[in-house]
Parts: sequence; C-alpha cells; structure tokens
Amino acid sequence: MSITRTRRAAVGLTVLAVAAFGAVATSPEQADARPKPVDVTLLALNDFHGNLEPPSGSSGTIAGQTAGGVEYLATHLAELRAAAKKKNTITVAAGDLIGASPLLSAAFHDEPTIEALSMAGLDYASVGNHEFDEGAAELLRIQNGGCHPVDGCADGTPYRGAGFKYLSANAFKTATGKPLLAPYAIHKVQGVKVGFIGMTLEGTPQIVSQQGVAGLSFADEADTANRYARELRRKGVETIVVLLHEGGTQAATGGINDCVGMTGPIVDITNRMDPSIDVVVSGHTHQAYNCDINGKLVTSASSFGRLVTDIDLKIDRRSGDVISAAANNVVVTRDVAKDPKQTALIDRYKTVLGPVADRQVGVTTTAITKTQETLFGTSLGESPLGNLIADAQLAATDDEQNAVAAFMNPGGVRADLDAGPVTYEEAFTVQPFANNLVTLDLTGAQLYCVLEQQFVTGRTLYPSSTVGYVVDPNGTTGTVADPCAGTRVVRGSLTIGGTAVDTAATYRVTVNNFLAGGGDGFSALTGGTNLVTGQIDLDAFVAYLTAQSPVSAPTLDRIRTTAEVAAA
Repeated sequence: MSITRTRRAAVGLTVLAVAAFGAVATSPEQADARPKPVDVTLLALNDFHGNLEPPSGSSGTIAGQTAGGVEYLATHLAELRAAAKKKNTITVAAGDLIGASPLLSAAFHDEPTIEALSMAGLDYASVGNHEFDEGAAELLRIQNGGCHPVDGCADGTPYRGAGFKYLSANAFKTATGKPLLAPYAIHKVQGVKVGFIGMTLEGTPQIVSQQGVAGLSFADEADTANRYARELRRKGVETIVVLLHEGGTQAATGGINDCVGMTGPIVDITNRMDPSIDVVVSGHTHQAYNCDINGKLVTSASSFGRLVTDIDLKIDRRSGDVISAAANNVVVTRDVAKDPKQTALIDRYKTVLGPVADRQVGVTTTAITKTQETLFGTSLGESPLGNLIADAQLAATDDEQNAVAAFMNPGGVRADLDAGPVTYEEAFTVQPFANNLVTLDLTGAQLYCVLEQQFVTGRTLYPSSTVGYVVDPNGTTGTVADPCAGTRVVRGSLTIGGTAVDTAATYRVTVNNFLAGGGDGFSALTGGTNLVTGQIDLDAFVAYLTAQSPVSAPTLDRIRTTAEVAAA
C-alpha cells in the first residue's frame, strides 16, 4: 500500500490566446505534446543510530520480518535505484544517523557509520538531536573530516568526512546568529530544481547534554521551514522537501504504510508549514507511518535501517511544481545479497576493535527487555532492564556516596539483553552514552516534585529496588512551570528502604549527569545539592552484571496504582 498526494501544477490551468506569449494548447493532441513530467525518486531513512550490523531482539524486526543491517540496506538501496531511473534518485535522511550507537560504531566516534552511509549513496541528511551528543565542533568534524582531537584516527587511517551533506536550518550559533551548517540544498534533476531543508527538533537542548548544545540556539521548526521555503522559491525552487528530525505516533493498529490516529508534534508542525512545502521526511519517534497531513506527504521509516521510504514525485517540467507524490515504506529484509563493500568495512573495524567487544561480563537467566509495562493504558510504567540499571547505579554509589536510591531515564536504555552470556559489546549497546553517575542531595519534598514531573514530561524514571510509591490515575497533573502542583503521586506512599519519605528530610540520590542537568525535562533535579560525580554508567552496569550473575529480570512492583493497592 502507498499513500498518494496529488496537486495541480501551476501551469495550463486556463486556456488563453495571448499573442505575446504564443498559442496555448487547444486540443488533446496539442496537450499531449507538452513536455512529460520529470520523475524523481527519494529514498529516505531516519534514526539509523550506527546500527551497522543487524540489530538483535525486537530492534531487529519490523512488520513481522527480521530487518536491518547496513550490508542489506546498501543492497536494497541499490535495487530501488535500479528500479527507478538511477540519475533521478536522491537518497536522504532525517537525522540521528549517529549517536546512541552500538560499540562497533561508537568506539570510533561513529566514523564507521558515516563511511558506510556515504558508501551506500546518501546525498543529504538533516541533523538530529544525537548529532549534537559530542558538541558542535565534533559535528563539524564529522561533516568535514579530520582525526578526533583526543583519540586521533583510532583505526589508523585518515577520516575523510561525510560523503553527503548535513543540513541544519534551525540550529544557530548564538554568538553570530548564523546557522551551524547549511540550512538547505538545491538538487537539479533534468533541469528541475528540488530543494531540501534540514533541521532537528526545537527541543534538542532539553534532550541533549548542555555541553552538547553549548553556544547554540534552536528555532521553531515550522517557522524555520517557512523562512527557507520562501528563500528557495526566490531562487526558482518549487519542489520543496523538509528533512525534519521530529515526528509523531500512529495508533497501534496502523501498519508501516498507514496513518491511523496520528498524534505528536509532527501534526502541528506540518499544519503550520507553508503550502509550498510538498514533502516532510520525519523521524525521532522511531515510528513507521505514511501520511497525508494538510496536503503534504509526511513519512517516517522507523529506525535502525529496518525500512527505506520509497517516495515517487512527478514534477512539472515547466513550472517545477509537484504534480503528484506517492510513498511506500519498504522493509530492509535480510534475504538479499550482502553488499561486499559494507562487509569489508565492518570486518575492518571489528578487527581494530579486537577482543574487547567479545569479553563476557555476565550471564542472564532470561531475556531482560527495555519494554515498559502499561500504566493507565499507556506505556509509561516500569521496565525490567530500566529497573536493573537503576539497581546497578545504586550499587555503584551506596557505599561510596551513601546513596539510598537511584533513578534511570528511559531514553538511556537503548536495547534488550538476550538470555545467556552477556558480552561487553551487548552491555555497551544497552548503555552507549558514557554518562557519569551523579549523586546529590534532595529533600523529600523535592523527590515528590521529581516524581510529579514524570507526568508533565510523559517520561517515567525507572526506580531502584529501594524505592516504592503509589500513583493515582485520578490525580491532577502539574504544569511545566509548576510540576510540584501535581497530585498523581499519593502523598505518604513514597518509601525508601521501606520507610516513608519525610518531606523535610534529605536523601542521597543517584542519577546520570544528563538527568542531573535537567535532561528530559526533569528540571526539579537541578535543585539538588552536594553533587559528586562518579564513574561512567556503563562501568557501573558491567560491574553489576559481573557481581550479580546470573542476573534475572527484576519484578515490576516498584510503582503501583491505587487500584493495585486497593486490590491487595
């Protein structure tokens, strides 16, 4: 199934006889003599996150099929280009190509991923929030090339930079007000101009460490798209595509080419975009959808290279305007031949990485997943793997910093753990950000405020085993300005070590430095005092797996509802 959007071209709409401009078509034969439309194919992906090798577990399947892996992705892209007119095909991406990557890519600052996607024929990509994980200077190095300033050229060969162009329309250097990277690109196909505007979500500073966005400011997505759409039209560009690292979610009943009950930021953003914008290739939410929103084709190819969106445009040769647009999300199956160049790249980096990746660090008795349990009909509950990580962080700081509780953010848990031996590489894939643990003092009142803020941000913090509390589905939700005003957490129900929390008392709590800095909207944590920075979160996780093996999935009983308590 594919979604098709059709718009009349801004030519030939009226039959006129104006001598100054010559005769116009007045019969079917004359009309047929007009130039045929230009067929342009866009091949789009998003949220690749350095998944060079096929992802494991649930991350490696989609639409009931195993999918992903750059060796197969490259082959599928080549086949799709062959099926279209190769010279008329443009390959694009909507951000988060790097960051939160498996060890094979992350150990080399994601240079392998940039090399692989360049080799696979990527032309343009918007920046995503994870492109800023290591800061603006590192993003510019990723684009332009050069060895890492600290680690050098880790694989022993020069890093030549990206073979594609990153676009960043709404990330501005605060000191100058100028875009960090080119805001748009113009690509000519058979004389027709296609404009690409690339950008990340405006809220990037709230989900990236403060060091990552230092010296930058981020503008509204729709306002930015409209600004540069006007500029493109002044340059004679009528076909405009936005590559936007922001997205939405459709209902669970929707398939990879559906648009059922679409919600999320992408809906409002698209509704506010200028009519001159034809296509929005989106991302960030790791969802698959194929939509018509306010007359625009809006797509997303899930994540990890498991889908490619095949977008077919027909463009009027005279006006340069889009006549029709159709899209189809294609599964990157593993039943095709592997691209030998990609295989060679993977083998080269695996050799350099050496035995570190395969070192066994623990054993699990069963698969431990990052999947959140349902709370109030939404996936906002606990996670077995999230709880396990919180326990590991508490174990790493209970003696050293006298911590009594720990909390983990859901976005930092990136993959499942399969049953059986756990390698260092698998542990790294679960926690790839290299955040430091931070232990700080919070009053009981501040702790309640942090927990209330979960319902404002829509993100659940995974608690260590020492923490328990009860949530009232009928309670009120606070506001961004005053999250503490919420009453979702039943007062008096919060316990640490089995003892009710005193709002006036002080407790030592461990989080990662991302959360301690107010990341994911948890501004209440910035009120903590007596901060002490500890070890890397991955090191704490690995140590816990080793010390506690064999490890089982924790019971999901740390957050309960009033209904559960009443039933008990």
